[in-house]
Amino acid sequence: MSGSQEQPGAAKGEAGEEEVAGAEQDWEAAKAAYESFTSLRRPRPPKPQNAITIAVSSRVLFDMVEERKIYEEQGVEKYVEYQQANENLTLKPGPAFSFVKALEHVNARLRELYPEDEDLFDIVLMTNNHAQVGVRLINSINHYGLLIERFCMTGGKSPVGYLKAYLTNLYLSADSEKVQEAIEAGIAAATLFTGNKNVPHDDKQLRVAFDGDAVLFSDESEIIVKEHGLDRFFEHEKMNENKPLAQGPLKGFLEDLGRLQKKFHTKNERLDSPIRTFLVTARSAASSGARVLKTLRSWGVQIDEALFLAGAPKGPVLAKISPHIFFDDQMFHIEGARQMGTVAAHVPYGIGQKYHKSKVRDSLAPK
Repeated sequence: MSGSQEQPGAAKGEAGEEEVAGAEQDWEAAKAAYESFTSLRRPRPPKPQNAITIAVSSRVLFDMVEERKIYEEQGVEKYVEYQQANENLTLKPGPAFSFVKALEHVNARLRELYPEDEDLFDIVLMTNNHAQVGVRLINSINHYGLLIERFCMTGGKSPVGYLKAYLTNLYLSADSEKVQEAIEAGIAAATLFTGNKNVPHDDKQLRVAFDGDAVLFSDESEIIVKEHGLDRFFEHEKMNENKPLAQGPLKGFLEDLGRLQKKFHTKNERLDSPIRTFLVTARSAASSGARVLKTLRSWGVQIDEALFLAGAPKGPVLAKISPHIFFDDQMFHIEGARQMGTVAAHVPYGIGQKYHKSKVRDSLAPK
């Protein structure tokens, strides 16, 4: 037998190695295909330190009026029992639902333009529900195709203490006391109220409307109005026209929206931006508007539309805008917005609360 003749054992070993290598390649290909498939279906959430974190309670994401009634009238055990018995029954959308859908559309557009960027919205479900209720919440979230991966369920305790741990940029709840806690902790927060009419929203463009004083700005000017009247206010604003107003609780969220808008502008998407912002203020343009616009300019923030109403009702203007959410510190503006079908978010900040706390506790308070 020639010395160069291949030995059967060696040939078999090489064939085995080839089979293993081929199997490993097949596995890697299958794994890559699976990861690609799953990532297309359900994108991974951004890292918390890179994201704009929006924490929403279960009672604003979903309509839980009936469930809340059971909790208040029959107690927590009956409430949990009911939720478990109905965990395959999908919850109906609540006041924050359309807002969350619009946030997720912005994320989808950003991922198309910036596939590796994590400067995205991250929605967190922040609730004092018990973990046993979690299955129904998860089932409802999956039913609507919402991309909510991070939960905080505190079993009857206030979740406010977790907001900073979750790096929360904005907290929306139906519980005014928890919202007040968050504001006092320095976290942007608002109590959400459903509009009294069913108004459709455009999921393709996130539309956010802000009041100015005690929302985007401090309550410095409102204090003068309340304590010294309009004439003194106009004098004060004229005298301080070139002095920027101090920031209010929602300034950071407006800046976040503005930063994301610029990403679309950079890609020549200005006319097709999925974000649009509005300032809706009771101020008069000629007598007190310049300071507002100069303040925004000093912050490097652009508002798409500025509406100075000079004391006229905000409801009709908001009905025309059709925002997903409208932030205001005055309960009578919240009421006017709701009557026209706008989802309104009360920001309990500034001197205005001294005049309207009774309304927070009355019929407008979430039940």
